[in-house]
Amino acid sequence: MKFPPFVVYTVLRLLAFFVPLAIMWFFFPIFREYWWLAALFAALIGMSISLLFLRSPLSKTSRELYERRAQRTAAASDEDIEDRADPEV
Repeated sequence: MKFPPFVVYTVLRLLAFFVPLAIMWFFFPIFREYWWLAALFAALIGMSISLLFLRSPLSKTSRELYERRAQRTAAASDEDIEDRADPEV
């Protein structure tokens, strides 16, 4: 079963955040007290991981979103909308 690129990218981004958060939470006891600091560091690490390693899923996701939007706007051109609005044509 092939998942859409948007789902793959979203899951990988969430993993890039939650895995470092879990590592910091369980292996460094100071982060249990300062949970907000662990979340901040996990966000920075997750952002770095996604910039370095998730370029391909991001490209596939953005390409698919662009194609969907282009199909939607191509289907409703100005001439078609005007023809539907003018019943005499």
